Amino acid sequence: MKRSTNEIKFSIIGFLLFFVTIIITSTSSIVIYYIANKNTRGDTLIIVLSVLGIIIVGAFFCCIMDIIRRKLMIEKPVNMILDATQKIASGDFSVKLLPLHSYNKYDQYDLIFENINKMSAELSKNEMLKTDFISNVSHEIKTPLTVIQNYAKTLQNENLAKEKKKECLIGLERQTIKLSNLISNILKLNKLENQKINVEMAKFDLSELVRVVTLQYETLLEKKEITLKCDIDEIKIYSSQTLLEIVINNLISNAIKFTSQKGKINISLKKKDKYVEIKVKDNGCGISKEVGNHIFEKFYQGDTSHSSEGNGLGLALVKKVIDLIGGEIFVESKVGVGSTFIVKLAN
Repeated sequence: MKRSTNEIKFSIIGFLLFFVTIIITSTSSIVIYYIANKNTRGDTLIIVLSVLGIIIVGAFFCCIMDIIRRKLMIEKPVNMILDATQKIASGDFSVKLLPLHSYNKYDQYDLIFENINKMSAELSKNEMLKTDFISNVSHEIKTPLTVIQNYAKTLQNENLAKEKKKECLIGLERQTIKLSNLISNILKLNKLENQKINVEMAKFDLSELVRVVTLQYETLLEKKEITLKCDIDEIKIYSSQTLLEIVINNLISNAIKFTSQKGKINISLKKKDKYVEIKVKDNGCGISKEVGNHIFEKFYQGDTSHSSEGNGLGLALVKKVIDLIGGEIFVESKVGVGSTFIVKLAN
């Protein structure tokens, strides 16, 4: 988009105004001086005219220097900022402005350049996340729908054996639950990210909540023959029971998901000096350090083939909840040994 030629006209007008102001001010001073001293010396007029000529030439050069100064110190960085913001507004987030001065001599324009670079980088990151988000949502929704479609076609066979029919119905139910959980997690995450959810804080029995949530997974634990060990202190905490239930649910579900048959899971709730600590430890497949650095991001999965269950939203949801209610969460893990998720909440 071309800039208007008004900026050139504005520069000429500015030059004339600056020049005329200097001349009027200088001339007025000389006239006052001449009137005050007109009877003292006969050559006063010649001196006045000479001085006035010098002032006019000086004023002209001052204006020229001012124009050069404005071009280099104001118009150049302003034009760079305009070009950068126009590119960003049109969707080009590759913009990077180089500072005009060395770091220890930064001026306001250099600081603006830095802020524009940071903004551009953040927008670029958000654009990539949005693209990945759409791609992953499409994949995660398409997969169960394809399975449901296949089961539905199979069930249309009138000669289908009773056992096969039962297997298809169980598969249909499993896939619809998976799809429902995916949509539910997307909605919850969206509410948390846009802070449209009201956080109701109250004092409640955290130990009882951990026990109740854990019991909900009794069937799954028995099915995989997982040995569960719990070490729970009696603790009451001032926080959001609803949001912490999401955290505990996801951590236990995650541990069961990645623990092999006849594996082990340890759940502990301990009161420390300044905080309450929840630990969920498993002896499953574990994760690498690289995966651990991204595991709380939306739709991030260590298994890029999507062969394992889950949609990469559970831990992102947990992280948002912890950030919202005030706390910390991190993971300690080793490939082939297992993972320990640790949540710290203000006591």
